[in-house]
Amino acid sequence: MSFKTKKYQVIRGALSKELANFIFNYMMLQRDAVDFMMKHNKVNPKNPFIGTRSDQQIPGAYSKYGDWAMDALLMYMIPIMKAKTGLELIPTYSYTRLYEKGNILRRHKDRPSCEISTTLHLGGDEWPIFLDPSGGDFVIDEFKQTIKPGAPKGVQVDLKVGDMLIYSGCELEHWREPFQGNICSQVFLHYNHAKGPFANTNLLDKRPILGIPKS
Repeated sequence: MSFKTKKYQVIRGALSKELANFIFNYMMLQRDAVDFMMKHNKVNPKNPFIGTRSDQQIPGAYSKYGDWAMDALLMYMIPIMKAKTGLELIPTYSYTRLYEKGNILRRHKDRPSCEISTTLHLGGDEWPIFLDPSGGDFVIDEFKQTIKPGAPKGVQVDLKVGDMLIYSGCELEHWREPFQGNICSQVFLHYNHAKGPFANTNLLDKRPILGIPKS
């Protein structure tokens, strides 16, 4: 079944294992360097170019919005995204996380800039993602995780290094159970439908160019 039918699709080997591993090590090096600089007061913790461990969705996980390499990957993947979704797409932003043991991704839907999204497994331990293909609205409060009775358990998607899940982030609730591994790196690549309701307002997530923080 296609993306248009299910509103999600798994692409095996979207990146080679070698390239995914290179990006994984790049993010690990970046995290360790930032942690060192923060510990020794060598960088302003509010500098948006260094990433953060204060992500509202998953506090403690090293996260980075619009990394230069990841925004380049965002553009690189456009031909594949168009071919797999059958849609004309415009890029919005990339977001990268290094998950650690005990992290949890609460059940939620995404904001408008994430109309067509991907999660791509870069390296570390595997961590399944769950989707609710019904498209229902069962989350009452994401951060308190108040869920309506009868919410579907969802479809489990397992990704190996280099695999990518494409999904309708604004339509399908998605989540991950508590992470039992040690480290897992995922990059999220977000797009809007070029002929959709957000195309005129969300290009590059309202940034003037790629590779810079959102103001």
